[in-house]
Amino acid sequence: MGSRASTLLREEEIEEIKKETGFSHSQITRLYSRFTSLDKGENGTLSREDFQRIPELAINPLGDRIINAFFPEGEDQVNFRGFMRTLAHFRPIEDNEKNKNAAVSEPLNSRTNKLLFAFRLYDLDRDDKISRDELLQVLRMMVGVNISDEQLGSIADRTIQEADTNGDNSISFNEFIKVLEKVDVEQKMSIRFLH
Repeated sequence: MGSRASTLLREEEIEEIKKETGFSHSQITRLYSRFTSLDKGENGTLSREDFQRIPELAINPLGDRIINAFFPEGEDQVNFRGFMRTLAHFRPIEDNEKNKNAAVSEPLNSRTNKLLFAFRLYDLDRDDKISRDELLQVLRMMVGVNISDEQLGSIADRTIQEADTNGDNSISFNEFIKVLEKVDVEQKMSIRFLH
């Protein structure tokens, strides 16, 4: 099981991943190469420690939150398919995808799914709302000690006051979407993968 030969991608797996994520054949093979280089246990999965060795995530203040997004609840390993599903949220939307058939489920890189991914970075306890404490924790991760707790509290209070339309002192996903309706999520949450 630990040998590289047993972890090679089969053509049918590539086709399934293409359909599910929208990545091209060459992008999938390049990302598979990156995945296997990160797979220090050579077992076809990545652990949190494997992700923490990525320099860009190690220095990102939200690195731990981003890493956690790769792992389903209660899991401590992610396989290549799960890795690709998460990365697909950051794939730019191509012109030919913008007016797809509504009967088909939304692609992982749709505006709604990108916003849901971002929302989950803030929703630390996964209760489908962002509380003041959760907002404070994420703000603290992002700014470190550069801003006082009083200033952070003021920012959190003002953010919740502006976003909270139902008066529950938290931000629901729908309220989150409304606040970000004028933000170019496509540009801010896209990684230009190699073609």
